[in-house]
Amino acid sequence: MNILNLIGRNQLLFNQDISNHEEILSEKVSSSRFLVIGGAGSIGQAVTKEIFKRNPLKLHVVDISENNMVELVRDIRSSFGYIAGDFQTFALDIGSLEYDAFIEADGAYDYVLNLSALKHVRSEKDPFTLMRMIQVNVFNTDKTIQQSIKKGVKKYFCVSTDKAANPVNMMGASKRIMEMFLMRRSTEIEISTARFANVAFSDGSLLHGFNQRIQKRQPIVAPNDIKRYFVVPQESGELCLMSCVFGENRDIFFPKLSETLHLITFAEIAVNYLKQLGYEPYISLSEEEARQFFNTNHHLADTNRKYWPCLFTKSDTTGEKDFEEFFTDMEILDMERFENLGVIKNKLNIELDKLTHFENAIKDLRIKGAWSKQEIVDLFHWMIPEFGHKETGKYLDAKM
Repeated sequence: MNILNLIGRNQLLFNQDISNHEEILSEKVSSSRFLVIGGAGSIGQAVTKEIFKRNPLKLHVVDISENNMVELVRDIRSSFGYIAGDFQTFALDIGSLEYDAFIEADGAYDYVLNLSALKHVRSEKDPFTLMRMIQVNVFNTDKTIQQSIKKGVKKYFCVSTDKAANPVNMMGASKRIMEMFLMRRSTEIEISTARFANVAFSDGSLLHGFNQRIQKRQPIVAPNDIKRYFVVPQESGELCLMSCVFGENRDIFFPKLSETLHLITFAEIAVNYLKQLGYEPYISLSEEEARQFFNTNHHLADTNRKYWPCLFTKSDTTGEKDFEEFFTDMEILDMERFENLGVIKNKLNIELDKLTHFENAIKDLRIKGAWSKQEIVDLFHWMIPEFGHKETGKYLDAKM
């Protein structure tokens, strides 16, 4: 499966930047110690592989998913083999006592990269998952930064999202609030981050779901009115590592928009995907028609010209942004340092009153043991006055 072709491209975005900086990048990696948090997710695995293949002195990977961790190790052993450095994985929840004990027992790293996150827009459908998203995206991040400061870590990197720029959904807003918390800690440790587009075929993504639908002989469903920018997993790993190693304090890296990185709809990708597998899309007019395709259309499914049922619809769920952007009009940009990487240059701006209010408000809700989604939405609006949240009453879990 050629992922680049699926998203309408024929070359990797950052080849020139990696080539221009490979010598110093490899030198820094090979002489450094790394901790990758959330390293068994799609982006985490990509980052871990970019580090591993440059022979670090030490590479420890932490993730809550032991199954994904097993696959990461198998993938690395099958692709790159072994290194002389200390490579270990740990199936730990970074919010746990066990993780704290792990850091206390060692914690000797030059770079800490945090890729853990609740990343789905659908996470805002209920107040309980929403609270966990705040805990993971904001407070676990702040905790691991404080631990890094205590242990004398040289640099902390964590991944943000393009949806943090002028956010319209709670996930994007949680990452924007996370960036505000990063600002506070940037006086004690160097911090850089990255905003980037959808990672094609990342775990849990709609495109990853295409693979599952094919395996299970189920219809492919996708919106036909939403255009998104996509990067492939390798590019996500390269972008994070470049920001981690070369980013200055408070820098946010992002992919430059160009003819190479262009907008494409999920429906277009679905058609490309099926054609690579040798199928023609059979456009269904309803969920039921799509579900029944293999039972009622044997004459189509069994001909030499193979068909696969598709349902392409307009998006009407809460949290979908009409367009994507990596920065706002208020942010200062450096577009000259790299060929295909832009950098947001943040000046120190700590909104301490807001951060303290947010911490106390969330703490009070958790102690009370009950909260509504509206209470959290109102708090987010207080933190981000320009927050463009729109509640439609419809969520992705209610769709096929």
